[in-house]
Amino acid sequence: MPLRPLKVLVPGTGPRFQCGGLAVELQLAATAQALAPTQVVTYGQRQPDAPFLEDLLRKQPVSLQRPASLWLVSWGFHVPRLLLRLRGRAVAYHAHSSGYGFPLPPGVPVLAVSRNTMAYWGAHAPRNPLFLLPNAVDPAFHNRGGARDLDVLVQRRKTSVYVLRTLAPALRQRGLRVHVQEGWVDRLEDLFNRSKVYLYDSADHWHQAGVSEGFGLPPLEALACGCVVFSSLNHALADHLTPGVNCFQIGAGTLATDVERIWSVCRMETSPPTPSASAPRDNHLPHPHHRLAQVLHEVNAHWD
Repeated sequence: MPLRPLKVLVPGTGPRFQCGGLAVELQLAATAQALAPTQVVTYGQRQPDAPFLEDLLRKQPVSLQRPASLWLVSWGFHVPRLLLRLRGRAVAYHAHSSGYGFPLPPGVPVLAVSRNTMAYWGAHAPRNPLFLLPNAVDPAFHNRGGARDLDVLVQRRKTSVYVLRTLAPALRQRGLRVHVQEGWVDRLEDLFNRSKVYLYDSADHWHQAGVSEGFGLPPLEALACGCVVFSSLNHALADHLTPGVNCFQIGAGTLATDVERIWSVCRMETSPPTPSASAPRDNHLPHPHHRLAQVLHEVNAHWD
């Protein structure tokens, strides 16, 4: 039986909605196009480039027959009301962060982006169908092999006070070129390819938010671009970062230790062999395209 058309729900696609979660949903929709008719559907803001949820629901009333479409929800705090609005339809939850505190209705499949998130729902919804669907690193993120004019790259969003107010100034005092990136950029791969070291310290941010780091894509993108990564190891970051193998742990000792390690990396002619500058992959899973096809077939069969 053919796959149902896929409706990927997001609140909007305009500038105010730009974030990693939106980028992941748009990437999933683009990949799914080769598998089934796929639409990105907005529900918070009408936009000219996407159909609006309420319009589609009026055109496709709930039926006792085989549901016409598979609806994919993902946006944390919006999930409970979306599931209520989509009751009686084939729906699945593409789960990023965990810890929002809502229960899932029986039978709603969970497509977890990380083992950390899958384990959360394995404990909180053990009878719901669970699938592992890790985010893929876009091919645009690769090491171009060019000169790197920035020693250290930091993204202000999600970054700890320690990095912004203590570590970054200390690195500048040692003569390193530290760039703090503000806001959203469309071509982050350009900045990664200009940088020797990438700092990612999100544990405090997610602790204050009260939910988990669902996947942690930026460190993997930085690794793919040849950066040496210094990172926290909270939540899903522990899925794919191993200190001493493909990253250094940040803030685990003294400020002097962090400064010396980062300074030493930046002053080497080439990147050190350990931690290796390569993005890890879950070798137990097939290629992301094939994995998505496998999951969509199983979710469709579940609803049948």
